[in-house]
Amino acid sequence: MRAEIVTKQVKAMAEHGLDAIICSSPENFAYTTGLVVPSQPLIRHRHAMTIVTADGRTAIFGVDMEASTIKRRLPDVPSRIWAEFSDDPMLVLADQLSSLGLAKARIGLEMDYLPAGDFARLIAAVPGARFEHAEPILARLRQIKTVEEIALLRKLSRIADQAITDALAVVDAGDSEMEIAGHLTRNVYSLGAEHFKLLIVATGERSVLPNVGPSARVLKRGDVCRVEIFSVLNGYQAGVCRTAVVGEAPPMADRIWSHLVECKYDIMEKVKPGASCREIYDAFIAKLAKLNLPPISFVGHGIGLHLHEDPYLGVTPVLGKPGSDAPLEENMVLGFEPLCYNTGYGFGMQNKDMLLVTSNGSELLSDFANTDKLIVCGTARQGMQTQAVA
Repeated sequence: MRAEIVTKQVKAMAEHGLDAIICSSPENFAYTTGLVVPSQPLIRHRHAMTIVTADGRTAIFGVDMEASTIKRRLPDVPSRIWAEFSDDPMLVLADQLSSLGLAKARIGLEMDYLPAGDFARLIAAVPGARFEHAEPILARLRQIKTVEEIALLRKLSRIADQAITDALAVVDAGDSEMEIAGHLTRNVYSLGAEHFKLLIVATGERSVLPNVGPSARVLKRGDVCRVEIFSVLNGYQAGVCRTAVVGEAPPMADRIWSHLVECKYDIMEKVKPGASCREIYDAFIAKLAKLNLPPISFVGHGIGLHLHEDPYLGVTPVLGKPGSDAPLEENMVLGFEPLCYNTGYGFGMQNKDMLLVTSNGSELLSDFANTDKLIVCGTARQGMQTQAVA
């Protein structure tokens, strides 16, 4: 178990009057243990949970199919294993809670993850226990990253940034979006990620589409290319997006890009402890309006174990409170993305980076590519051709 995360949960329980917190989602299981149970995100009924008590005791609840993986990674943590095809997991969990002295406890539970039928059987099996929402508590804890988490997100940011940059350097007119994806995914693995999420390759007329994967479309001179990927390690992820052009930029592309770059630096200057998320967003929208570019609902968000976490730099709810604002705090990590999908000129542009809130400002974590100017595709290939001619 991750000692620092357990300590944070124990402190939160004291503040909220809880006797235990159960983490049942893949994200919060990974948050507490540092381990993603391989099949849990794929098969929802394969419950894997962590139990942390107010006095600091820890325990694992897991399915028999994953027992060997759990034991190898967490050999010293007491565990209760349930049989997938013969046990009712909620009855096994109820017995485990009773053995931990929690049969009449106040227990924080992820109500937004555990299926309603399972929850009904659980409360019937431990009628003396009182279950309360733990997800707002865990979401709040996850906003402030530990030194270990920051180091991991810095590494992942570099992987995603370099993987995209290197992929764009070896493709050119005549190559397809699928070929971009092939180079990109190979790069992500070779640079050290375990896997990836949300691969976006959108070129030419498809660059206006927000979240599309690669197609067979062939690159043409003058295309704008939006490429995004989330590299993943230990359940954590860093999202980076880069925009490039094939050969030469179409009309207005350089001007719009320069405007978005100014937005990037304005945001970085404003991000610091105590800064208002809503004020940063409002300043970005006002900046977009200077080129008559349409607004978006947010320009940044927390990131870590989810693609999107609180707080949002935008009009979206913060900690479930519609329309609320939140101050930034030291050691938050943000994905921020000055973008415009519908520029009005037949292409979309996006510059997504990872940003750490420091004690007196911000630090760019995705700093491999120079995005002050539009990236040009095929630079590595062109360099090799020049050498061959020489």
